[in-house]
Amino acid sequence: MAVFSADNIGMSYGARDIFRGASFKVEASDKIGLVGVNGAGKTTLLRILAGQERPDSGTVAKERGLVISYMRQNGDLEFDGTPEQAVLGSFGQLVDMEKRLELMAADLGRDASAVERYNKLRDRFADLGGLTFRSRVRSALLGLGLTENELALRVSDLSGGQRARVLLAVALLSGAGLLLLDEPTNHLGSAAIEWLEDFLLSYRGAVMVVSHDRFFLDRICGRIFELENCRLSIYKGNYSKYREQKEFDLKTLQRDYEAKLSQVRRIEGIIEQQRRFNQARNYVTIKSKQKQIDRIMDTVVKPEAPPSDIHFGFKSAGGCGRDVLICEGLGMAYGSNVLFKNADIYINKGEKVFLVGANGKGKSTLLGIITGRTAPTAGSIRLGAGVKIGYYAQDRCDLDDNKNIFEVISDAYPRMDQTSIRSALGAFLFKGDDVFKPVRELSGGERARVSLARLMLSDTNFLILDEPTNHLDISSKEALEAALRGYDGTVLAVSHDRYFIDRLADRIYFISDGRICSHDGNYSSLYERLKNDSHPPEPEKRPSSAAEDYKRRKQDASEQRKRLRRLEQLEQLIKSSEAQLQSLTDELQSNASDYKKLAEISESMTEL
Repeated sequence: MAVFSADNIGMSYGARDIFRGASFKVEASDKIGLVGVNGAGKTTLLRILAGQERPDSGTVAKERGLVISYMRQNGDLEFDGTPEQAVLGSFGQLVDMEKRLELMAADLGRDASAVERYNKLRDRFADLGGLTFRSRVRSALLGLGLTENELALRVSDLSGGQRARVLLAVALLSGAGLLLLDEPTNHLGSAAIEWLEDFLLSYRGAVMVVSHDRFFLDRICGRIFELENCRLSIYKGNYSKYREQKEFDLKTLQRDYEAKLSQVRRIEGIIEQQRRFNQARNYVTIKSKQKQIDRIMDTVVKPEAPPSDIHFGFKSAGGCGRDVLICEGLGMAYGSNVLFKNADIYINKGEKVFLVGANGKGKSTLLGIITGRTAPTAGSIRLGAGVKIGYYAQDRCDLDDNKNIFEVISDAYPRMDQTSIRSALGAFLFKGDDVFKPVRELSGGERARVSLARLMLSDTNFLILDEPTNHLDISSKEALEAALRGYDGTVLAVSHDRYFIDRLADRIYFISDGRICSHDGNYSSLYERLKNDSHPPEPEKRPSSAAEDYKRRKQDASEQRKRLRRLEQLEQLIKSSEAQLQSLTDELQSNASDYKKLAEISESMTEL
């Protein structure tokens, strides 16, 4: 059943059309991804669904009583209280009922009729989720990445990213029948994004989400809405299925277009031949053939040019041997804070290797050690013969704000002529006078494209990339993926972009609990391994003695036995608590006239 529908809606700002003729329905449990280049109208469409804007044409309708919750991409939360108090605002009815139950419990011994009213209210409170709503609030905030210490702070004292997480929790727990989320994974780490994915997969209402996180769209979406060239197209399946179907549709449309034009050209040749014959019957044929051309042209659909994309490639300088990077016993610590220790890393020529792990675990620090910007506190590092590093910094702080784009490239490559520089920058969508735009005025995405342009021109064979997809839109990410797939050198990259890793990784190093472990394969296989295995991937192994192997096996077996015993204890504790709760429920029913006893039992049930 549709909870929201739009019929032939259009929207424009001044003389510029945003979209036109858009028709769609949102079903009760839909999970929809909304994609398109920046400026395509994604946020405008969300605002129309949220009721914050009205379309210029067409009609919209929503189910009676539908609650819609809209989280804006750059929204902020002003609240003079803790994060938990802010989210509890979504549970006003339950908070009021909770207070009423506390007041009624104090009067149970004075009024016989109060017991019946108390029981009815308590049953309704439980039916509405009153016994769990506070724990759900806390679980959501912790799941989205806030720490226990941050939960104790006032919202006004949190950072912008932390406030965004609180705002997301407010939206998720609003009980809305339609959730509208604009870039919800911004400001979230990998663990928080996975928590959000699991939450949305089990969410009973409909969800429409704008996101540049393609792995996220793959996991949660059953349909994709695409805004392109002022039109809305609808595809079944997740993001990967949408890309496959779109590519197939474009190829089919192009083949049909070319076939019909070829047919028209053939008929035009016949017409030209008939004109040369210049007989009366020839003009009858000409008239018939022209009608045939008109019928064909009425069915011709010319494929529209896609939005402008960056297009470039990397080429290796060559000249290096098989061994590109050898790190042995590597360690890094700042005082008592140990980031990692005893790390062995081996990267061979041509490999595409990724480094993953939670924020603050030392990924960027490790890249700094490899590039010589930071000295390790232990271990050794060696680059292979002939290795030339090209480094892409996460914060792009190596771009001089006092220069313009053209100067950044010309200063890095003084032998390049003006035409070559303009051609290189044109591949990254810097054209005309755009090349003279000052670096200090560039957006995050523009700075990323300048850095990629400079890196593309470098004479290197080992690319080290720190979060290269940050600030890039989806089409730019896919252009970077294509360039790296065609690269004949070696790549080591830090990235939180799981789809990007999936498409490129031969191997992954995973930082966990101060260890750097190795996994052969892409992110999806690593995700399944971590989900199904109680152990993280093992570190790169150096040769060990039989005695060391035996000792390690004994230790692993001992730890496994401890985990199993703890699991049994927890299961018994749960079983015991459930039995006590059932016993108290029976006791509650058999003591309906003992008001004091009822209050005691009720308090015990709440504690359980």
